[in-house]
Amino acid sequence: MGAVVALDTLFHRGQVWKGRPAPADVSRQPTGHAALDAALPSGGWPEAALSEILIAGQGVGELQLVWPALARLTRGGERVVLVAPPCVPYPQAWQNAGVDLRQLSIIQASDREALWAAEQCLRSGSCGAVLCWPKQADDRALRRLQVAAETGQTLAFAYRSIKDAINPSPAALRIAIDARPAQLRVLKCRGGLARTAPIAFAPGH
Repeated sequence: MGAVVALDTLFHRGQVWKGRPAPADVSRQPTGHAALDAALPSGGWPEAALSEILIAGQGVGELQLVWPALARLTRGGERVVLVAPPCVPYPQAWQNAGVDLRQLSIIQASDREALWAAEQCLRSGSCGAVLCWPKQADDRALRRLQVAAETGQTLAFAYRSIKDAINPSPAALRIAIDARPAQLRVLKCRGGLARTAPIAFAPGH
């Protein structure tokens, strides 16, 4: 039987490797909202990953939250795809936000087909970002979107009901948007602990 050696002795001899936590990847996709970037470990949207945006209803600033990133992507020549949006996008608002409409595509699909379409767009690797609004998506469906985003190295955004916040999710980032008061809450973020303090958010300002 081998001899027993005190652990501190091995440390002093330099015979034990002291692991260090891996540094968080720095995102090349800032959100465009300084306070939110400061709250996220990577300083922006998690790349090649699914981000969930949880809302109580339409019109709480859910588009304004992603417009800065989408504007940067489209101005760089990258395609942005909206899969089955709940409302017809108002072109002037998107253009005013800096989005190049020539790089914006909209896919109309049924609820059942929308998740499949979003997954295919993400896997293709031909898009800078894909936005979807799944009405019914279980853990398995969300995991497929997460894997597809990783495969295609694409930003994925899924808009879901705030009621889904109680359910676990494989998304790399989960953000809730509150209307009153207007604020963001980071519920989950890859690479660090979620910030508990709400972040002021004023859509349109």
